[in-house]
Amino acid sequence: MHKFLPAIGFSKINKEEMESLLQEIILRPDYQESAIDLEGNQFVELRYMVADNVGMVLRGIYNYNDEFILDYYYPTFFAESISITNDVDVIKQSDKENYQVMVDEIRLGVNLIFQLQNMGEYLRKNITVKKGNAKVIRLAALSVEGKIILPLYDDEKSRIKEKMNNKKRIDLVEQAREGNEEALESLTMDEIDLYQRISRRVAREDILSVVTSFFMPYGIENDKYEIMGDILDVKSVVNHLTMEEMYLLVVESNDVVLEVCINKKNLLGEPIVGRRFKGTIWLQGTVEFD
Repeated sequence: MHKFLPAIGFSKINKEEMESLLQEIILRPDYQESAIDLEGNQFVELRYMVADNVGMVLRGIYNYNDEFILDYYYPTFFAESISITNDVDVIKQSDKENYQVMVDEIRLGVNLIFQLQNMGEYLRKNITVKKGNAKVIRLAALSVEGKIILPLYDDEKSRIKEKMNNKKRIDLVEQAREGNEEALESLTMDEIDLYQRISRRVAREDILSVVTSFFMPYGIENDKYEIMGDILDVKSVVNHLTMEEMYLLVVESNDVVLEVCINKKNLLGEPIVGRRFKGTIWLQGTVEFD
C-alpha cells in the first residue's frame, strides 16, 4: 500500500479493496497514453481521477495477449499554478521506469527534486533537455501530515522590504557563483548578521514567529520535503469513491508557489487564506517541454 494514499482520500482502504480498484482502473481508465522510452522499452500510463486534478496513476506495459502488466502505481495531484521557470535535469531512476526532475533553485537554497508527472510526453517527444532553455514548472505535493499556523503580523511596507532583500540575496548568490569575491564576502557578512539577529530573537520569541517560511529536505528520500509557507488559496474537494474530504492548498514557501493536497483528517487546524501551512510533502510536478 502506498504511504500517500490517505492524502487523496483512501485512508481506510485495505489491500483487497486496493487490488480491486487497480483492476477497475485497468479496465476503465479515464486517461491512457503509451510511448517508447530512450532505451527502446514500452511504457504505458493509465490514470483514474477521484476528484478535480486528484487521482491514481498506473504504469506498466501490455503483453502479447493485450493484458496490462502493472509495474507500479502511485497517488497523484496535478497543479495548475506556475511555480518556477528554470533549467531542469531529467534523471531516470535505476530501479523502475520512472523519471525525476532536478532544478537548481536559488530561492530555496537546495537542489529541488520531484517526480515527473508528464513522463509520457517526455518519452513520446524523445526530448533532449538543453541547458539555458528554461522550462515552466508546476509543482504539486501530497501530504499526510500537516498543521495550520497562525500568520505573523505584517504590513505592506515590511513585505516589500523583505522581497527586495530576497532579490538582492539572489543576485549576490548568482554573482558569487560566477566568481565574484565581493559578492561572496557580502553574503558571508549577511549570514553572520542574520545568525546574530536570530540568536537574539530566539531567546525571547517562539521559533515560528522568527522563521516565516522554510523549504527543506525531509528524511533520506530526495523528493520528500518539510515546508512552511503562506496559504494563498484554499479549495475543498471530495473523493467520489470514499467520500473523504480533501483540501487543495496553494502555498507560497520561500517565494516559490506550489499546490498541496491533504486529507482533511490529516490536517490540524482550519486552513484560511493568510494563515500558514506547515507539513511534510511528497513533491511531484509537470514540466512544459518545448
